[in-house]
Amino acid sequence: MLNRILPHPLLTFLLALVWCMLINHISLGTIVFGLILGIVIPFMTAPYWPDRPKMARPFRMVGYVLIVMWDILVANVVVAGIVLFKSNRAMKPCWVAIPLDLKSPEAITILAGTITLTPGTVSADVSDEGHSLLVHALDADDPDAVRDEIKDRYERRLKEIFG
Repeated sequence: MLNRILPHPLLTFLLALVWCMLINHISLGTIVFGLILGIVIPFMTAPYWPDRPKMARPFRMVGYVLIVMWDILVANVVVAGIVLFKSNRAMKPCWVAIPLDLKSPEAITILAGTITLTPGTVSADVSDEGHSLLVHALDADDPDAVRDEIKDRYERRLKEIFG
């Protein structure tokens, strides 16, 4: 019964939270309307989600988000240093093919988004079968090190979250 009313409880919570943050004012009306949106939107879109993503350890997503936020902050400083102080001739841009162990399309999408959000790297393509991800790095001495860091820092954690 609860699954029919709240088909995506985490999405319900996130939508209500985002609504309250967008309004930038906490009141009973804001919270109630956020909860109404958080219930109605997932309920109305549930038929379009036949295969809900299965998260083995959803609470590890909090740690993942914190790591990504930290990496974005650090990468901003590093990229600013590259742009300000490194000549174009000294930069070593490269393309890196990352073989994926992830199977879930949602996990692959989160990985590609994480790479793109982190300054200095961008996800350019996913293979047809979802077996590899093509990434461009702005400045990398060793493309294999970029691949290994992405696999260890992000993909390994996403495998734990999505099982």
